[in-house]
Amino acid sequence: MKTHELASTGIAVSSLVLGLMRIKTMTDAEIRTLYNTARDLGINMIDHADIYGGERHLCEKRFGDAVPLSGKAREEVLIQSKVGIRKGYFDFSKENIVEGVEGSLKALKTDYLDILLLHRPDALVEPEEVAAAFDQLHKAGKVRHFGVSNQTPGQIDLLKTALNQPLVANQMQLSITHANLVAQGVAANMDHLQQSVSRDNDILNYSRINKMTLQAWSPFQKGWFDGVFVGDRENYPELNTALHEIAAAHGITPTGVAVAWITRHPADIQVVLGTTNPGRVKECAAGSDVKLSRPEWYRLFTAAGHQLP
Repeated sequence: MKTHELASTGIAVSSLVLGLMRIKTMTDAEIRTLYNTARDLGINMIDHADIYGGERHLCEKRFGDAVPLSGKAREEVLIQSKVGIRKGYFDFSKENIVEGVEGSLKALKTDYLDILLLHRPDALVEPEEVAAAFDQLHKAGKVRHFGVSNQTPGQIDLLKTALNQPLVANQMQLSITHANLVAQGVAANMDHLQQSVSRDNDILNYSRINKMTLQAWSPFQKGWFDGVFVGDRENYPELNTALHEIAAAHGITPTGVAVAWITRHPADIQVVLGTTNPGRVKECAAGSDVKLSRPEWYRLFTAAGHQLP
C-alpha cells in the first residue's frame, strides 16, 4: 500500500482510507473482518463521523464495540471523525464541537482522535468559537490534528484567522465522473464550456500550495449519490470500455482503475472507501498500487465526458 505524508505532520498515511458510514447493520464479526482485511492490506486510517448511522455516534459505537483498540493496535491506526452536522442545521459552535468529540471518544472506546474534521461548512461559523474548541481539545490530548470537509479556500482562510492549529486535510467529493476539482482547471477561461465554471474556488491548487491533504469521498459515484459509474454502460459506455481495457492491461479490476485514477494525481489524494465488502477493499488496494500513464489517465478523463479544450 502506497503511503505519503499527511500534510506537514510527519505522519505516513495510506493512500486508501476505510470509511465506516455503512456498518450500522453489520454484525460485529463482519465489522472485524472488514477492518482486519483493510489493515492486512496496509490501510492505516479509518474514517467516521458523529452522524453516521442515523443516530448520533451509532456507527462509531458499532465499531468501538466490534473492534476495541488499545495499546499498540491503537497506536498503529489513525482514527478520523467529523463533527458539525445536526438534524436540520450545521453547528460549529464550541459547545457542539466539544460535545461531539466527547461522544465520539466514548463510542469509539478511545482516549483521542488522530484527526477531527469540521463536517460541511457552517454559514454561521464564528472562527473564535472553533478556535476555542480546538484549543481545549488539543490541550487535553483528545484531538491531535484538525481539518475540514467540503470547504473552499475562503472558508478555510476565515478559520485560519483564529486557529492556533494547522488544518491538515479537506475531504471533498471526487470521482472520474464527478471531477470538478480537476476538470475546471483543465478548461480554465473557456467561456463556452460549462466545465470551466469554478465551483470550489480552486481548492485543488490551494490544497497543494498550503500542504493540506485532500481526501476523496464517493470515488465511484456518478454524481450526487446517483449510483456508481462502474458497470453503467447505458450512461457511460465509453468510460466502461476504457476501464475494462486499462484494467486488463494492469491485471486489476475496473473498480481498481477508478481508484488508480485518483491516486495517480501528484497531489497525493487519499481515497475514502465506503464499501462494506472486504473483496471490494482488496480490489481498491490493488488499484491504488498502479500508476496510470498520462495517456491512460486522460483517456479515462475524456471518456467520462470531460473536455480538453
